[in-house]
Amino acid sequence: MEEKQAQEEGLEEICTLLASTDDAQLIKEFFGCLFTPSELQDMIKRWLLVKEIDKGTTQREIARMFSMSLCKITRGSKELKKEGSAFRIMLDKATLL
Repeated sequence: MEEKQAQEEGLEEICTLLASTDDAQLIKEFFGCLFTPSELQDMIKRWLLVKEIDKGTTQREIARMFSMSLCKITRGSKELKKEGSAFRIMLDKATLL
């Protein structure tokens, strides 16, 4: 199996497992095993920046809040604006929690 195909299958498997798990603590522990502390913090900051963009916080304010580059923030903003954005769908789900 070629590497790219194996990676895609691995991603599909992880997504399916997460979608089938309703135990937030287990998912948190799984992420702690899967990611380094730095990788986990980066993922968390990316989610928080999308939430701030959605609130209307300026990109410069977000950059200061999370010590992030404007490039990462701009990417998040562009993804949020796309039609059918997964960010938008997940933000909407988050408001229902």
